[in-house]
Amino acid sequence: MNRTQLQAEIHALYNAEHAALGEAGALRQLEQARQWDLVPLLRAGGVLVFPHAGVADCGHQIAAAVHACLDSGADTVLVVSVLHAFSEEMEQARRRVAAGGAPRNEAQWGIQGPGLSRSEQWRGDHALMSWRFFWELETRRRGVAGPRVIERYPWLAGGKPEELPGIEELVEIARNAVIVSTADPFHHGIGYGDTPEDSLPPNEHGLALARQRIEEGIAILEKGDYWGYNQHCVSAKSDARDAGQVFRWLRGPMRGHILDMAYSDAATLYRSPPPTWVAAPLVGWELRVES
Repeated sequence: MNRTQLQAEIHALYNAEHAALGEAGALRQLEQARQWDLVPLLRAGGVLVFPHAGVADCGHQIAAAVHACLDSGADTVLVVSVLHAFSEEMEQARRRVAAGGAPRNEAQWGIQGPGLSRSEQWRGDHALMSWRFFWELETRRRGVAGPRVIERYPWLAGGKPEELPGIEELVEIARNAVIVSTADPFHHGIGYGDTPEDSLPPNEHGLALARQRIEEGIAILEKGDYWGYNQHCVSAKSDARDAGQVFRWLRGPMRGHILDMAYSDAATLYRSPPPTWVAAPLVGWELRVES
């Protein structure tokens, strides 16, 4: 796999999908997103996790997070984003950590983002392209600047998010911010390395498997088992191993639940036979009050 070429193709695909959707289509998705009232969840300190798959498939879920943030009354939105491995160096570092290696031995270990002096792989990541697309459109439609948005991209939490360089800044930001995150927590099929006999199409059975695996990850993260969650993400082919650990550690005990499930076909992108697809859930995390 040529990761640099794949990254460029994903950017081109997302830009083409946004253009095809257009402002009218995006506004329809923003209206569709009104089916959920997620403001109370954010105001109570919970976390919303939206997907970043194909915008035609899950744009309404992303738009729901945008509405919730804008309607929350918060001055600051902290977006804890996925950071994809788009270089061989990043991929090998991720594999070493998953095999038990120490994250601190990796050059890019830490939290990246605008205004920070650490690594800048975040600049080329696509995870927040559709989030920014809907945010810009909705704030312009409302005629407001909206709250301050701080994007942060953790890398190599490795079961110990509290040790990530830069985590202290996130603790301070989170005190007075609402938090959203992004995840495509289940990639499946031939293009993602599954054998043809184990690859299910995104029908009733395939989506049931996706839900099962995603709920397994939610249960692990609910317990605060960060290393277990890291390894779950490896087996489920979830891209949120670092982001999930960080927002759970920032907020503490929570309960997660799937609010909506969609999927995007990825066979063309990966030049692979079908089935090759990614699940795209909207997940709400509510603070759990310990008795």
